[in-house]
Amino acid sequence: MSALSTAEELAELDAFISASLATQALQNPAVVAIERISETPPAWFVRFTGEAKEHYSAELTLGQRSLHFRTYFIPAPAENLDRFYRHLLVRNAKLYGMAFTVGEDEGIYLEGRLPNRMITEPDEIDRVLGSLFTHTEDMFLTAARIGFASRFE
Repeated sequence: MSALSTAEELAELDAFISASLATQALQNPAVVAIERISETPPAWFVRFTGEAKEHYSAELTLGQRSLHFRTYFIPAPAENLDRFYRHLLVRNAKLYGMAFTVGEDEGIYLEGRLPNRMITEPDEIDRVLGSLFTHTEDMFLTAARIGFASRFE
């Protein structure tokens, strides 16, 4: 288990993540907006534009041990449930630092955690956002075609 970050360390991480996200807003064409949504705990919404999934957002929340990140991937499947969930479980084995989960609303999320001690350079925030974006773009259409097959006929 990761050690708790001190108040000073959390303040430094907050500033670091905010600066890294500001850089993403300027340099990453897929990032269309960044919004601070909470001061305690520090949290941000990052809005993306994509091709497979036209618009989506990720939420990043800084905790005492880790940075939690998640994006809403797709609603609960309407059909082919076994095949749909098997597909995502197989994909989970290929993901690094994140996994598909089922939310309280039964929707599917892609989420993960990064220990605070690992947040040492802007590349880490870029990796998190890039992974959420890439995995969503790469896996969304296949998941949608399985879980909502009749809409694609």
